[in-house]
Amino acid sequence: MSSTIGTSVRCTVFGQSHSEAIGCVVEGLPAGFRPDMGRLARFMARRAPGRDPWSTPRREADAPRIVSGLNPDGETCGAPLCAIVANTNTRSSDYEELRRVPRPGHADWPAQVRWEGFQDVAGGGHFSGRLTAPLCVAGGICLQMLEGRGVSVAAHLAEVAGVADEPLAYRLDAPGEEAALRAQMAALADAAFPVLDAEAGEAMRAAVEEARAGLDSVGGVVECVATGLPAGVGSPMFDGVENLLARALFGIPAVKGVEFGSGFPAASMRGSEHNDPYVPGARGPQPAKNDAGGILGGLTTGAPLRVAVAVKPTSSIGRPQRSVDIATGEAAELRVRGRHDPCIAPRAVPVVEAVCALALMDALVTFSPRDAVWRPGN
Repeated sequence: MSSTIGTSVRCTVFGQSHSEAIGCVVEGLPAGFRPDMGRLARFMARRAPGRDPWSTPRREADAPRIVSGLNPDGETCGAPLCAIVANTNTRSSDYEELRRVPRPGHADWPAQVRWEGFQDVAGGGHFSGRLTAPLCVAGGICLQMLEGRGVSVAAHLAEVAGVADEPLAYRLDAPGEEAALRAQMAALADAAFPVLDAEAGEAMRAAVEEARAGLDSVGGVVECVATGLPAGVGSPMFDGVENLLARALFGIPAVKGVEFGSGFPAASMRGSEHNDPYVPGARGPQPAKNDAGGILGGLTTGAPLRVAVAVKPTSSIGRPQRSVDIATGEAAELRVRGRHDPCIAPRAVPVVEAVCALALMDALVTFSPRDAVWRPGN
């Protein structure tokens, strides 16, 4: 079971949903950076469970304890950074039935086959969204590091249950869109519910509550942008920026699709529509619009990087579902117990930001042009 991602900046996630603790080990972080722990705590709180009516009732403090990787002055020192997050509110007995009757839509049955019944079922084990907490520790620190280099990352709920938010102005195809995008990203930094349109946010919350009341769940789409990236970061083919981001984003439980720039609609466009013309810029040619989403040939273009992530409805729902009793081989009806989000997407927003920051940090350290190589203070 591999739980490590990255080339130069490598992150390993450990633990299970109901183990004593979960955590991460991050190798390769540039030395000399002092993380703002108060800011990291506020970022972690955006993902933490049990704080909002649209999330699981399971309440966890999600206060990371960094046990290595910082010097006595609180700066990264070159050693692997290890952070631990305690699990303090578990109810493993809710999951006993799932050893015999697997949940539709969850990994219970394929995990049973893969690990011959020895997998940890409680809380979903290593397949749980609980494992995104250490990703937010690692990515939250990378967000701060990137910001010091002028790179900003922000995400929002583009859609929940068919209700759409105002889209991010990443395409730069109209006057004033650069300023509009900056304003959107600033607004999202302070948003209690990660949307730009308050009315859309209310409609989303109503849809989530309706699903909860009906013992069901809904999915959503998270849209994320990164600005300030220099042109030329990445590599062709298998180490392209899209490759690095997609691989990392699919590590988030419940993610079922990833698109960049104009995404799948590009397939129905003509080249003359989709191509982004170049205009003179301060550092050479720059795209006049951005259907490419800031990436061409696996390399950044200098335009805003845009990625959207499809999050499926929560598989653990209270409605009766058809399954099979593994012990008898006979059909069985399953009613999932336990505490589960009626919609994963709102709490996935900071996770997408964190994972994108982690992947972009690795790309900048590993695959930058010579004049953009990471150095502390640059």
